[in-house]
Amino acid sequence: MKFLLLCLLSQILGRFNRARAAQLTLPHFVCQTPLFMPVGTQGTIKGLTNNELERIGCQIILGNTYHLALRPTFELLEEAGGLHNFMNWPRAMLTDSGGFQMVSLLHLADITEEGVTFQSPVDGKLMLLTPEESIHIHNRIRADIIMALDDVVKTTITGPRIKEAMYRTLRWIHRCIAAHRRPHDQNLFGIVQGGLDPVLKDICVKSLVDCNLPGYAIGGLAGGEDKDSFWRVVAQCTAALPEDKPRYVMGVGYPLDIVVCSALGADMYDCVYPTRTTCFGTALIPERVLKLKHRAMADDTQPIDPTCPCMVCKNYIRTYIHCLVTKDAMGSQLLSSHNLYYMMRLSRNLHTSIVEGRFPKFVCDFLQTMFPKGDVLEWVCNAMEVAGIDISSCCAPFPSCQENYSSDEIGTNRFDKVNAYFGSSMYTRESFYSTR
Repeated sequence: MKFLLLCLLSQILGRFNRARAAQLTLPHFVCQTPLFMPVGTQGTIKGLTNNELERIGCQIILGNTYHLALRPTFELLEEAGGLHNFMNWPRAMLTDSGGFQMVSLLHLADITEEGVTFQSPVDGKLMLLTPEESIHIHNRIRADIIMALDDVVKTTITGPRIKEAMYRTLRWIHRCIAAHRRPHDQNLFGIVQGGLDPVLKDICVKSLVDCNLPGYAIGGLAGGEDKDSFWRVVAQCTAALPEDKPRYVMGVGYPLDIVVCSALGADMYDCVYPTRTTCFGTALIPERVLKLKHRAMADDTQPIDPTCPCMVCKNYIRTYIHCLVTKDAMGSQLLSSHNLYYMMRLSRNLHTSIVEGRFPKFVCDFLQTMFPKGDVLEWVCNAMEVAGIDISSCCAPFPSCQENYSSDEIGTNRFDKVNAYFGSSMYTRESFYSTR
C-alpha cells in the first residue's frame, strides 16, 4: 500500500558523513533539525507559558492521544478547533499514539490483535484503543505529526513476544493508513519495532519504508537496554531509512545520547528528562548535571551555568534556586526553563555546526567538556568510529575508556551507572514516561 507523501526534509542544509542538518516543513512551523521536543502530555509543559517556550526556541511540543482522549477529551479538543487552538500554541505539534502505555500501564492493559483495552486511570472505565480509533483521535486533535499505534514491549524482554509485537506493528500500520482522514495536513509516522534483534529491526524497517510514509521513528529504546545495544540499533535503522524523510528516535533526551544519535544520522528526539528531573533539583550544564539540592549550593553565588544566556542564568544565582527547590514549586519552574533552554541551545548548536562544516570539532569540544580526563565512554567511542568522527584529541587510549558508564562512585549495576551518571534514578521508560 502506498501513502500520500507530505512531510519531507524539505532541504538538507548540511552534512558530515551520517549527520545532517535540515529544514523540516510542517503545517504550523518550519523546523530546523536536529531538534528536541519537550513532552507536554496533556497539552501543557508544566510551569512554563507558551510565550516562554517560544522565547527559548521550542519548535515542536509532544502530546499523547491516550491521555488527551481521557482528559480533556478529544470531543472538547475538536470543539476548540484542535489542540493548537485549545492550548494557544502557534508552532508544530506531535501526538504520540498511546502505544507506549502498553508498557507504562501494562497492569491496566490487555493487548489483542484488535487493539489494546485499557482501564482508565482516571475513572476505571475500559477503553479499547484500536489502530483506527487512535488515528480517529489524532485526526480530531489535528497535530502536525501523528504516530501510528504500535505494539510496544520493553527492550529487556526476550523471546517470541518481540517477534509477535513487531509483526503486529506492521499489520497495524496498514490499518492506520487506511483510517487516516487528514493526510493533507497531518503526517503519519511509522515506528520501527523489533526489540534489539537486528534481523527483526531490518524486516520492520524495510516493510515500513515500502509504505512510503512521511517520516519514521525508531521505537523500543530508552527502556533499560545497555548503551552498546542502544547505539547499534540507532545506527542500523538510520542507515536503512530514507534520506529525504525525518528520523525520530523516541524517548531519548540525555544530551550525550542526542549528540551521538545526531552523528549517526537521526533528526528528532523527545523526553521528559529535562523537566521531570527538576523536582530533584537537577540542572543540565555542559559538564553533565548540577544538583542544586546539595548543601554545597547553599552559599554558591554563581549562575547555574555561567556560559548560559537563558533568563534563569541571567537573573538568579545557585543559592537562591537551592532555597527554592527545597521549599517552593518555583524552583522546578526555573529549572525547567533553564533545562529546556539548554536542550534547545544544544539542538541549535548541532544544526549550526553541521551547516558550517565544523561538526567534528563541536563533538570533540562537547566530549572534552563532559569528560575532561579523556575517559570518554567506550560505547561513545565505538559509535563515533561508525559515524566517521575522529575523537582521538579528546579521548584517552583504552582501557581508560571503560565499558558503559564507569566511575568510582557509581555502583556495579549497569543501569545504576547510567542513572548515577546523569543524576537520575529513573532511566526506564515505564517509570520515566509513565504520564507521557
